[in-house]
Amino acid sequence: MLSAAWAAGVAASLQQARNGSPGCDDLLMQFIPNPFIIPVGLFIGVLVSAPVGPVNVLCIQRAIERGFWGGVAAGFGAMLGDGLIALCAALGVGAISGAIQDYHDIIQAVGGVALIVFGIRLYLTKPPVDAHTDDDPHSLLEFLWDTPKTFFLTITNPGAVLGLFAIFGGVSSFVEVRTTIDALTMVAAIVAGSFLWWVGLSSLIGRIRHRFAVEKLRRVNQIAGILLIGFGAVLIGDLVWKAAGGGRLL
Repeated sequence: MLSAAWAAGVAASLQQARNGSPGCDDLLMQFIPNPFIIPVGLFIGVLVSAPVGPVNVLCIQRAIERGFWGGVAAGFGAMLGDGLIALCAALGVGAISGAIQDYHDIIQAVGGVALIVFGIRLYLTKPPVDAHTDDDPHSLLEFLWDTPKTFFLTITNPGAVLGLFAIFGGVSSFVEVRTTIDALTMVAAIVAGSFLWWVGLSSLIGRIRHRFAVEKLRRVNQIAGILLIGFGAVLIGDLVWKAAGGGRLL
């Protein structure tokens, strides 16, 4: 009896499909994303990656010192961070947004300390004399280590995380992100936009890096290190100001 009922149900579904029933059309449309999502997602990916911040500073420094692949390796971590945040926003993981707000100060403190540590290390780093030769002296491990660094800096920036949540929520209503396929397509487009930005930036910097002598490379490291320390100091200073009763600045 159960097999007969199942067979009858399958036959009815096939007949509805042949007749082009509205139910079948609705089911099919669930697997076709809104085409406007892709350009909007690409724009968001570039938008969240382009502003000058600690990740951009680090990627530019890596591209100057290590060439195109150095910048891409650093940018890849930022791309993964943006993709993870966008995925959480797309899946409606409100608990993550709530946790970011609840532990905002702790996340900000960790990110600030990490920026200061990275900045000091970068400031003290001496560029290799043969940085511009075709045989890059940097090992694969050095390239790969930059990816988790920028990933960590991206996800420990509570302002950027909440900002991407807000952007995703606003744009989702504008372009009518209704289905899971739409949401995942948006995430993929954001990741692609972020990737295009880092590849383009690394390519541009990689083409002009040969104009930098060793002394200029050392100065670039020092400037980048000071900027990272400055970003970290601003985050820590904001927490100190808040603890003193001055209110939040960021």
